[in-house]
Amino acid sequence: MSDATTTAAPQKALNLLDSSMLIMGSMIGSGIFIVSAGMARDLQSPGLLLLAWLVTGIITVFGALSYGELAAAMPQAGGQYVYLKEAYSPMVAFSYGWTLFAVIQTGTIAAVGVAFAKFTGVFFDAVSAQNVLFSIGSFSLSAQQLLAIACIVLLSLLNFRSVKTGAFVQNLFTFTKIGALALMIGLGLFAMFTRTGPLPVAPPAAETSVLDLAPLVFLGVFFSAMVGSLFSSDAWNNITFTAGEVQNPQRNLPLSLIIGTGSVTLIYLLANLVYVYNLPLQSIQTAPEDRVATLLMQNILGPSGAYFMAAMVMVSTFGCLNGIILSGARVYYAMAKDNLFFKPAARLNGNGVPANALIFQCVWSCLLALSGSYGDLLDYVMFAVILFYILTIAGIFILRRTRPDMPRPYKALGYPVIPIIYILLATGFCVSLLVYRPTYSFWGLVIVLLGVPLYYLARKGFAGKKGKFV
Repeated sequence: MSDATTTAAPQKALNLLDSSMLIMGSMIGSGIFIVSAGMARDLQSPGLLLLAWLVTGIITVFGALSYGELAAAMPQAGGQYVYLKEAYSPMVAFSYGWTLFAVIQTGTIAAVGVAFAKFTGVFFDAVSAQNVLFSIGSFSLSAQQLLAIACIVLLSLLNFRSVKTGAFVQNLFTFTKIGALALMIGLGLFAMFTRTGPLPVAPPAAETSVLDLAPLVFLGVFFSAMVGSLFSSDAWNNITFTAGEVQNPQRNLPLSLIIGTGSVTLIYLLANLVYVYNLPLQSIQTAPEDRVATLLMQNILGPSGAYFMAAMVMVSTFGCLNGIILSGARVYYAMAKDNLFFKPAARLNGNGVPANALIFQCVWSCLLALSGSYGDLLDYVMFAVILFYILTIAGIFILRRTRPDMPRPYKALGYPVIPIIYILLATGFCVSLLVYRPTYSFWGLVIVLLGVPLYYLARKGFAGKKGKFV
């Protein structure tokens, strides 16, 4: 563990720009470049594909508009963990923190790290999953895994420095990838408006179309197809994990949530617009390795488009990786202060950073990257991610009743309508997964429910007989 001190305090170093960039940088990873292919196969219609992304945007922005009330009222390190503890119980909060550490945050770090390495392989043939550097029995280490782990370790160490250093890296890469996405969208729009031939059209409809399904069945298929778009739009809550380091959090937290989610939603909608107006639906559905954005840029720029997209995804994933590494450790820090995580994680280093929590997160993320199992885990846990969002936003209603005197510098816009719409749409998604993708939802529930026995073990193991639980 690092040479940490318990007397250091978190630095109030993140301004509104830093907070907004952290949200946008954490949201934009590799998903926007690939998930539309799978969604198009499920929905069989370019119009439904765009509608799915629009509904995803509404869910995300409405969630952020509601979530801002909790962020402004409780600007403490730990974010969603703290809100769930206040609205429900420490056990519910621990179940969230456990799931975050076991899969959500660390699994995402592993997946994004490997995505960075995969696209690096476009430029350097040696960086490949087939280039095995070391092997013992069933265990092997490829050059691709090694680069992913090196990237995770590098950014974890970089975030040992002040949070402002991490924010500078985040801002740099977020501005760069937003600029690259804007260029892709601009080229796509230019190709749309300068095309001399007819617009691409969908292939003849299949004998059975999702549009022919009964209304409730159609809604189930539609919502379950949104796994990819919702995953691509997730991590907007990460800024609240660092709330203790945000300047004027009562103002900047809700405002950055609105700016960040609104901006990313607009970017995603425009990106999918240029996909469907420049590529036939069948091409989107059958894009090699689901790389829809690469196919688009190859059509516009020729062979050089593949290299442009590889560089673009490298920048995007590196910035995303930094954001989720920076923010996730703050949750384990908050849990450790409650004697529900390894005690060293409750200490801050001389820069006011939870360096030990960063180490724990780094080690588990690297192990997931080595195991190669993170991809399946992330699929299974999307149900749990949305379930905890539903519980958190429902907590607004609970806390208004149980804590009416709590200071609320920002109150949820459109309350109670917007929070209710969010809960209904998100519940529709979860129910659809239960019915149409039971494997996803079953394992997601298993991971969450494991938090119950682990909670009691954690209380006994981390706090001990004389330990104090807050």
